[in-house]
Amino acid sequence: MSNIIIAAYWMIGAMFSFSLMAIGGRELGGLLDTFEIMTYRSLVGVLIVLSFVFYNNSLKEISVKKIKLHFIRNIFHFFGQNLWFFAVIYIPLTQLFAFEFSVPIWVAVLAPIFLKEKITFIRVSAILVGFIGIFIVARPDLSTFNPAILAAALCAIGFAVTSISTKKLTNTETITCILFWLTIMQLFFGLICAGIDGNIDLPKGLEFVWILIIGI
Repeated sequence: MSNIIIAAYWMIGAMFSFSLMAIGGRELGGLLDTFEIMTYRSLVGVLIVLSFVFYNNSLKEISVKKIKLHFIRNIFHFFGQNLWFFAVIYIPLTQLFAFEFSVPIWVAVLAPIFLKEKITFIRVSAILVGFIGIFIVARPDLSTFNPAILAAALCAIGFAVTSISTKKLTNTETITCILFWLTIMQLFFGLICAGIDGNIDLPKGLEFVWILIIGI
């Protein structure tokens, strides 16, 4: 089986997970703010990652050699994910996912800068066609300012930088190491942002179920 097919299977699993996360985010909308959702999501993530680390005896895989790149990756991911959770509450999922599909386009835009990839006529043409396609599908109303639409558009840039950073990290770091720093750093980011007003709401009832689904 080719690497492309294997990657496609993993991507299908990722899209299924993202869809469930979108449903969970919408269900939690108005009950918890985005920083609180991110805090509890990361807490669940920490518990899952540490369980795998101790089960597989892979603690030695966690290193601080690329800690600056981990920090950059997780700041942009935290930024993008919070905007994504905000957007998922207020705009149709079709619009949100249309903007989210611009992530590969932004990666193509940023890759020559960060990954030193060549700029070609085909790449530029694909970028332009991609942006046109997204606007056709999303059809945002540009006559009025909608912060949720802006959040959906900006979250894609955050995810693009995340993707590029992850690509660079996978050259030297294991998935265990990447996910460990992702969950740990974003847990602290979430606690700081959620607690800045002196109040962090606790999930209640079915909210626990959606938090678990989002975290998993």
